Amino acid sequence: MLLSGGIDSATCAFLVKKRCSTRAITFAFHGIAKEELRAARAIGRRAGVEEHRFARLPDLREANDIGVRFGALPATYIPMRNAVFYSLAASYAEEVGVDYVVGGHNKDDLKVFRDTGTNFFGLMEGALRAGSEILSKKRMRILRPLQSRTKSQVIRQAASLGVPFELTWSCHSSGTEHCWKCEGCLGRISAFERARVVDPLRV
Repeated sequence: MLLSGGIDSATCAFLVKKRCSTRAITFAFHGIAKEELRAARAIGRRAGVEEHRFARLPDLREANDIGVRFGALPATYIPMRNAVFYSLAASYAEEVGVDYVVGGHNKDDLKVFRDTGTNFFGLMEGALRAGSEILSKKRMRILRPLQSRTKSQVIRQAASLGVPFELTWSCHSSGTEHCWKCEGCLGRISAFERARVVDPLRV
């Protein structure tokens, strides 16, 4: 089992509870908050992943850094991000021989990002199998266990699984504490409030 993307606490905890052997890959793109990488490492250690790799992508930039707006997409949008992320995750999967690539995308993501939908992942899965005899023979699948849940529902599930929210990071700004003003922070506040779960970082 391989977790792709910024390691997702709820997804990781769910898979560990299911006794899957997990590996993780986190993508360090240009401008990513250092605390987000620290949080990924801490969560990976707490979850007991077998191996945690950090793929460095210094040339992969958000719209805000490129200086180009992509319609109504947010300034944090990275062009074709999931095509890049899942290709690298598939390379890792082929190398170590895992059966599944797992992403933590939720229902709210699809409202904004087209590359988090069923059509995209169905085609991506087929393309990755077509390009790899190993992945084709293993019938590698891309799983998204949180795809039908909103962010607040994910938080409620995570709370029931004992996810260490105190280790997580949502802020897009640099610093050692959340700014509570950026898009990531405001989304976190809203999701915790809707879930009616206390956020330990705001107590």
